[in-house]
Amino acid sequence: MEGVSSFDEPLKKLLGGATAKVMAEHLDLHTVGDLLHHYPRRYEERGRLTALAELPLDEHVTVVAQVADARILMFNNGRGKRLEVTLTDGSGRLQLVFFGHGVHKPHKELLPGRQAMFAGKVSVFNRKMQLAHPTYQLLDATDADEATEAVDAFAGRLLPIYPACKQLDSWRIAKAVDAVLPSARDAVDPLPASLREGRGFTPLPEALLKVHRPRTKADVEDARARLKWDEAFVLQVALARRRYADTQLPAVARRAVPGGLLDAFDAELPFTLTEGQRKVSGEIFDDLATEHPMHRLLQGEVGSGKTMVALRAMLTVVDAGGQAAMLAPTEVLAQQHHRSITEMMGELAEGGMLGGSERGTKVVLLTGSMGTAARRQALLDLVTGEAGIVIGTHALIEDKVRFHDLGLVVVDEQHRFGVEQRDALRSKGKQPPHLLVMTATPIPRTVAMTVFGDLETSVLDQLPAGRSPIASHVVPAKDKPHFLSRAWERVREEVENGHQAYVVCPRIGDDAEEPDRKKRKAKDKAAEEDPEKRPPLAVLEVAGELREGPLAGLGVEVLHGRMHPDEKDDVMRRFAAGDVDVLVATTVIEVGVNVPNATAMVIMDADRFGVSQLHQLRGRVGRGSAPGLCLLVSEAHEASPARARLSAVAATLDGFELSRIDLEQRREGDVLGQAQSGVRSSLRMLAVIDDEEVIAAAREEAVAVVAADPELEHLPELRTVLAALLDKDREEYLDKG
Repeated sequence: MEGVSSFDEPLKKLLGGATAKVMAEHLDLHTVGDLLHHYPRRYEERGRLTALAELPLDEHVTVVAQVADARILMFNNGRGKRLEVTLTDGSGRLQLVFFGHGVHKPHKELLPGRQAMFAGKVSVFNRKMQLAHPTYQLLDATDADEATEAVDAFAGRLLPIYPACKQLDSWRIAKAVDAVLPSARDAVDPLPASLREGRGFTPLPEALLKVHRPRTKADVEDARARLKWDEAFVLQVALARRRYADTQLPAVARRAVPGGLLDAFDAELPFTLTEGQRKVSGEIFDDLATEHPMHRLLQGEVGSGKTMVALRAMLTVVDAGGQAAMLAPTEVLAQQHHRSITEMMGELAEGGMLGGSERGTKVVLLTGSMGTAARRQALLDLVTGEAGIVIGTHALIEDKVRFHDLGLVVVDEQHRFGVEQRDALRSKGKQPPHLLVMTATPIPRTVAMTVFGDLETSVLDQLPAGRSPIASHVVPAKDKPHFLSRAWERVREEVENGHQAYVVCPRIGDDAEEPDRKKRKAKDKAAEEDPEKRPPLAVLEVAGELREGPLAGLGVEVLHGRMHPDEKDDVMRRFAAGDVDVLVATTVIEVGVNVPNATAMVIMDADRFGVSQLHQLRGRVGRGSAPGLCLLVSEAHEASPARARLSAVAATLDGFELSRIDLEQRREGDVLGQAQSGVRSSLRMLAVIDDEEVIAAAREEAVAVVAADPELEHLPELRTVLAALLDKDREEYLDKG
């Protein structure tokens, strides 16, 4: 197929080395296909040349105007020079400025009377509109006809504005696109013909022409609809194929055994499971009973009882003769899971020990920092099958670790745990083990479909009985300082009622953060002049102020990441035991600190945290029977986006609602993070949150296509495009398992 090859042509063949180098280094564009998929961000209507009299401030504009005069001015005792050019278009005047080395070329070219097209960002200086260092293109060709032609070509159509970089402005990218646009004819269309016609899509070559060189706004809409669909569909086909391949893998079915560990465990439970926990457990048990590996994502709020659901799944597998491994992202969390699981299981966790139940099993911990003897014993318990359940960090993935019969892997907090590790653990079983991924970060459905598209999803959305509601309020420390005083009074009241409180700060505040004293002083001075620039509040400073001021007389301790591990454990232990009233900490408490007696949390400089982080932090209070209180302290201005974000967090406890808000504000790039290799890079037009319908529909079509033709034998074009999308690392990512 010659069709593919023109898309694979390196850009330097067509554009020359220098341009191609900038494109590769700054825009990650290497081939003709890459450039054709570098879509305009928006379009300027060229017909209306922006009148100089009505230029919008702070916007990128393109104007056509005539040079009225130009002069060079010296400043800084003759050491610096700047070129000032005045433009006129009959409606008004506009000043251009160029500095330093950037003066020479425009000084030679922008002579009075010449006409040119200028692009730059409008700012105000000395109450006058100006463009600083605009890029420009001269329009006054030698003969008048050519000039009008240039302006006409320029004025007649929608002008595409490309995502550009400092080294390459939008119209140079547009010129490069012109050079490769003829290749759009060779675009390989991935959509099966029936699907394309059924949905009335523009053919792909035409969509590419329309997105780059639209004549009307309708052209843009057509092209976007088609290109979005392609991205969603190709990605969903890749994921559907992975799910299909998984259903073809063998696994040992682990069916529930009556009268085993699970029944004994359920009989001892001091409370009843929520409806949600029962439903999700049912889904998991059904999956475990099949002869291909389960791949399920379990989403649930902090405290919704995910660990309980995971533990019941692990017990089922142990009953069926297998072993279960739980993987945590940090040692602290692994220890905590180990503690809470052995507590939940009681004597059932002491299999083979005196006083243990005869139906019990051994629950072992395996982390990198264990002593040699303990580690040797843990490894022995795993290989003999003595231990039915192991909890650990990625030390579990090491080659030395051997299992007797690994039947289930539970992964906690997927986004810190890549696909590679998942697959390394998978290879530990005689046959691929079942997999359950848990996350406390609520993920909107579309993101789950895109990022975790190879996993089936279960959601726990009720809080267990006995969990108290959390009241959240924004404390505007700047506008209403008395609100802050009231916040500290509330903390005092909680402590007087026998409870405890957290105070969270964004920074530690020791010299290790800014060792250079000069720089520290400069920062402090800048902060005095402009409060916006002050460094975020720090644990050590805030703790000191609280001890001497509003919380004098209470037991105030600090906790942060640079403390010695033993010191950290000691503080946490004393806090958990109730010997510390107020813990001033960084976000180290975000994951896994469980102190039911802590009822209040004050988050300082709350606007410096992300939405999901605030939500995770807040989940640390109200874990007992008393209601929780979360105060979000901020100096952000009332009308700022930061304050809007905080108000959203205060207004709802629904993590899914919040993660939606979070995504809309941050764009999905940060949220999808590096969780999955490759997914992000293949999305150019598709916005994971806004295009929910497109993704859902594409998923349905993809599932149908793959079910009918798993190898895509009858769809060679789709196969070609998939192969291109799944470059090496994604190929591995999708074909492992």
